[in-house]
Amino acid sequence: MMQMSPAKLGALCAAIAVVFFSINDVAIKFLSGGYALHQVVLIRSVIGLLIIVLLIAPLTTGWAIARTKKLKMHMLRGLCVVFANMTFFLGLAAMPLADAVAIFFISPLVITLFSVLFLGEVVGPRRWAAITVGFVGVLVMMRPGTAAFQVASLLPLAAAFCYAGIHIITRRIGGTESAATMAFYIQIMFIIVGVMFGLIVGDGRFGDQSDPSLAFLFRAWSWPLPADYPVFLIIGIGIAVAGYLISQAYRVAEASYVAPFEYLALPMSVVWGMLVFDEFPGGWDYFGMALILGAGLFAIWRDAQTKPAVLQRPFRR
Repeated sequence: MMQMSPAKLGALCAAIAVVFFSINDVAIKFLSGGYALHQVVLIRSVIGLLIIVLLIAPLTTGWAIARTKKLKMHMLRGLCVVFANMTFFLGLAAMPLADAVAIFFISPLVITLFSVLFLGEVVGPRRWAAITVGFVGVLVMMRPGTAAFQVASLLPLAAAFCYAGIHIITRRIGGTESAATMAFYIQIMFIIVGVMFGLIVGDGRFGDQSDPSLAFLFRAWSWPLPADYPVFLIIGIGIAVAGYLISQAYRVAEASYVAPFEYLALPMSVVWGMLVFDEFPGGWDYFGMALILGAGLFAIWRDAQTKPAVLQRPFRR
């Protein structure tokens, strides 16, 4: 049997992971009308943790998956991931799926910006131009100052900035910590935060909200309907498998080769939005998506040309 090259294996892992991430987004948007966000995240993470511990760990690091000398960094990184996920999912509850995903994909450009601000890296005029074009794309999609503007569109933008911060943290610990260990502690932090939110606001005391995002955040916990069991199972299994596959993709192949495959999520979100939620982007939306997509891919290509080591593991939902 012909052995698959690392590049092809990385591309395959990334593509499959993006499919799972995209399905995860669709499922959580679907659940956002009937459950509390922290309840959804808690159930998803419990299932995901079981998959990691019972299936992924035995095939990789075993019980050493929990062994680390950088527990505080894992906790900090985990909190950032939780915040980024929750802001993104709150945005999904109130805005079209494709718009939220497109605005979130400004994150590679924010990573470049943060590398300059916090790591003292030097960025040339071409990448500054890409950053500018990307943010113009965000403005085109958000259209502040017009009737089309939604406050909820700031949520995926906040998620993108938070993911950029996660990138900085990961570069500090990624050289010594395995992908399985980082995935393990992320699920632990999701469970901790989900339980804390449930104890504080899970009774629905603040649940009377007209805004879809706030209602998703403060809605009272309720026992899932039997018809929704498969949805919860899908997002739990999906996030564990996707997180592992995307990490493996970046382990076996060059980041500059793998990263563009993550942008498959953008056209997929457009298709899902049309098929599942009857959401059809307008001309300005497509124009903004094109600017963000082009600028992001250009930034990835420039990073590969100048500093191949900069692009590391992704920090997806």
